[in-house]
Amino acid sequence: MERKRGYERAKLLRGHEPKSGRKAEPDGLDRSDPRGMAALMDAYLVSLEVKNFSPRTVDTREYALTLFLQWSRERELKQPEAITKPILESYQRHLWHYRKKDGKPLATGTQIGRLTAVRQYFKWLCKEGWLDADPAAHLEMPKEEHRLPEDTLSEAEVAAVLNVPDINDPLGVRDRAMLELLYSTALRRAEIAHLELRDLNTDRKTIFVRKGKGSKDRVLPVGKRALFWLEQYLDRTRPLLMINMGEQALFLTGYGRGFSPNSLGNLVTKTVRQAIGNRGSCHLLRHACATHMHERGADIRVIQQLLGHSKLETTQIYTEVSIKLLQDVHDRTHPAA
Repeated sequence: MERKRGYERAKLLRGHEPKSGRKAEPDGLDRSDPRGMAALMDAYLVSLEVKNFSPRTVDTREYALTLFLQWSRERELKQPEAITKPILESYQRHLWHYRKKDGKPLATGTQIGRLTAVRQYFKWLCKEGWLDADPAAHLEMPKEEHRLPEDTLSEAEVAAVLNVPDINDPLGVRDRAMLELLYSTALRRAEIAHLELRDLNTDRKTIFVRKGKGSKDRVLPVGKRALFWLEQYLDRTRPLLMINMGEQALFLTGYGRGFSPNSLGNLVTKTVRQAIGNRGSCHLLRHACATHMHERGADIRVIQQLLGHSKLETTQIYTEVSIKLLQDVHDRTHPAA
């Protein structure tokens, strides 16, 4: 029997949705001592929530600190007073030598992120009076790499990606709408996963991004083609997927719920790879949007606003790979071109 696909398969899965969220696994940390690093870490994370840090930031800090505390526990280091600058430098070397399951080292940005979480934690411990001196105050951080993104998708490759979904199937219409919106607005996967119906204004042709990276809101224009497919999705597909009338997520899974960033990212990655081979991610469409606009004359500060970057330097990394502009100028001006 032929296996059902697309929306027909989604209908069969209704009522059998897997449990959401990650499995609750004990971190193995001892919280019996209220002055121990584990118990104080919990208090620190609560303080971040009180200060209105984004849930993503709190989760990231918790993950990084848990790894550090587990490393410390293996060395019988459970009290803040036991941590010295040489010990933190030893942890820094551990991160540098660490190899993932695929044998690759941790990216420099990942190492910096984990060390930053530790440094902020000890800064808080001093501020709250748990420590007299901060052992991380003078910890020298790794030098951040100035890396260009992967080669961007060409306009033809983007077109190939957009044409992968079967638009005769309701789920294909949804996927096409998501891909078009990603390419039109350069949204991050978490940002598009968290969109709600109220965020799309078809009259004004805009999308409202609530609490993007850094908990910053921004309003972005949506192109005509993306709007067309969004309207097709809202008219033809979303009513079929909706189980709970109160569900406000803009894009719904086959189970009638909003996407998680991971599930949406996996779907897009699979689609991109299906179109152009082993080069796939939401970030490729985000980067393609910025690069193609820059190549067609968009000012870099406009690109900065589109991408939601707080620093212009971050945006410049995206646009430096716009080799087409450099080639055009080279052809026009170099004597041997």
